[in-house]
Amino acid sequence: MIAIYRMKYFVLTLAVSLIASSSYGQTTFKRNDIYLQAGGNGLLVSMNYERQLTEEPGFGLRLGLGFHPGEGYNLIVPVGVNYLFEIKNDKSFVEAGLGVTWTRTPVILLANSKGIEGNSFISFVPSVGYRQHTNRNMMWRINLTPIINKYSAFPWFGLSLGKRF
Repeated sequence: MIAIYRMKYFVLTLAVSLIASSSYGQTTFKRNDIYLQAGGNGLLVSMNYERQLTEEPGFGLRLGLGFHPGEGYNLIVPVGVNYLFEIKNDKSFVEAGLGVTWTRTPVILLANSKGIEGNSFISFVPSVGYRQHTNRNMMWRINLTPIINKYSAFPWFGLSLGKRF
């Protein structure tokens, strides 16, 4: 319980620091996104913060935090890098990325529980999809995100909805 509290405190402190440092020198292209994701790198449900590294669409980094039910609630930490390819204006993008997702215990969706070693689990999650930015600083996206680990590989998808700032 104390470890979950410390992780929540760390993630909150990191998010506030990143938001505060990014508020200087904002351009018309909003470089920060915070969004809820169903599926995708967060496996089931996760809250994510993403930062574009340049003032134009391009490379971005993201960090998320999610939980999955099981024996109690177990932590999921998706991290990743992505690249936005502009389709038209600065509102529509093809997105390609690569992520790594760590979870404290295996999620039932990821593998048959037989033969799993240890109490942590890592999956690699490449992604490709479509992203749309709205005029009201909202964003949504849909991605194909196959889950790959040493026990299995299978197709998966993600749907995200969030706020840009």
